[in-house]
Amino acid sequence: MKVIRSVKEMCAYAQVKRREGKKIGFVPTMGALHSGHLSLINKARKESDVVVISIFVNPIQFGPKEDFRRYPRNFSEDRRIAEKAGVDVLFFPSTQGIYPQGYCTYIRVEGLSNKLCGAFRPTHFQGVATVVAKLFNIVQPDIAYFGQKDFQQVVIIKRMVEDLNIPVKIKSLPIVREKDGLAMSSRNRYLNKQEREKARILFQSLQLARRLVEGGERRAEAVARQMKRVIRERVPEARIDYVSIVDPKSLEEVSKIKKKVLVAVALWIGKARLIDNMLIKV
Repeated sequence: MKVIRSVKEMCAYAQVKRREGKKIGFVPTMGALHSGHLSLINKARKESDVVVISIFVNPIQFGPKEDFRRYPRNFSEDRRIAEKAGVDVLFFPSTQGIYPQGYCTYIRVEGLSNKLCGAFRPTHFQGVATVVAKLFNIVQPDIAYFGQKDFQQVVIIKRMVEDLNIPVKIKSLPIVREKDGLAMSSRNRYLNKQEREKARILFQSLQLARRLVEGGERRAEAVARQMKRVIRERVPEARIDYVSIVDPKSLEEVSKIKKKVLVAVALWIGKARLIDNMLIKV
């Protein structure tokens, strides 16, 4: 596995591979690799000639009081995991390499970035869209792979790619879960043993939503209310950011559940902000 730290070197490598007719599959990450990342890498290996992953903890997608400084970082472990998984190139740029002095260009996807997580993290998706666009320009992938746990992020990136005519195909893969249903996340590392037990409530609340809809409940507000009730009863110390039922494409709240909807939840357990979601079909 080749480790590239320079933006210029990564660009040059990608150009050579593209001239050779190689298909590049790309998995952008912030490191702290887990089984969810590995599912994306494995898919890329099956569909691409060259698999590139990036590890970059992107400062501009964190708010001033968020967890940028304590976000888990362990490059040597991530490098070992990536190499074992068959990654061809690990792109590990510096902050200065991505955002040189004087940097002042940002991308905002209007109408999608202010909903769900964006309502609580107002600059987050501007930071995500900006860094992903830059990574696409540097790595020049044919296909890029993302997990559905960050469903809103995928919707925003797909919109950005379409609007800006970026020649990359976006593939979204199912959420990878622990045995008890907790969605894999690098932030799960923040949880102590007791908090880890309580974190199961996210998936449990989504399962409740599915049962209610399958049982005939079509009022989105009633489903969300029941989810919140269960969360508050079972984990009273959890702080709910949102429980929302939205259209999967527009991310607009729905009042009646008439077709496929995205049920999404974000809450705090201890110092960890956790998100999860489930697509539910009528």
